[in-house]
Amino acid sequence: MDNELLRIKEEIKNKKNSKKIIKNKKVNNKLLNYFSKFLITIILTLTTLIMLKNNTKFKTFFYKNVYETNFSFATINKWYKNLFGSPIPFSDIIENKETNAVFNEKLSYNDKTKYKDGVKLTVSKDYLTPVIESGIVVFIGEKEGYGNTVIVQQINGIDVWYGNLNVTSVKLYDYVEKGSLLGEVNDKTLYLIYKKDGKVLNYEKYI
Repeated sequence: MDNELLRIKEEIKNKKNSKKIIKNKKVNNKLLNYFSKFLITIILTLTTLIMLKNNTKFKTFFYKNVYETNFSFATINKWYKNLFGSPIPFSDIIENKETNAVFNEKLSYNDKTKYKDGVKLTVSKDYLTPVIESGIVVFIGEKEGYGNTVIVQQINGIDVWYGNLNVTSVKLYDYVEKGSLLGEVNDKTLYLIYKKDGKVLNYEKYI
């Protein structure tokens, strides 16, 4: 009887030890994964900086395609996230996923009329504007005729101007998800402009 009890206790002890080993392996794999992402980010950044400093052709190519043309930051960000996950190695720990899920809306308005290069939407007072499509914030500031404007470069390559925003909840170069809160409209007017490669697109195709 005593031997049987000892055997059962030994089995329980072994099971607990094996669970600890598995748990430790998972933690180690996670840390290794985070460290790998961090190293990849550093290597890519350093490689770009070295190439910019030492290679004249690459420097010319880089400045021409990034600063002189409509460079797709959103496409690069999506490609990187698909391959390596978030550019920030510990973002899934830092982010509060419950907070992100609180606001998830679609664009709604009462009336629309053509305005300059885009459309003027009549919305409810102090309307909370959602992001129409995921992308990167590439501009925040005043635009003549549109007031305080946020430009989001969407993952599909289209730049969307959100004009007349009184309060914005984003910062420059933030990655914003579709349906998340972009900002609060000043009074009851929201301006939208759709552009691709510097050309104005017909807003009617998108709203």
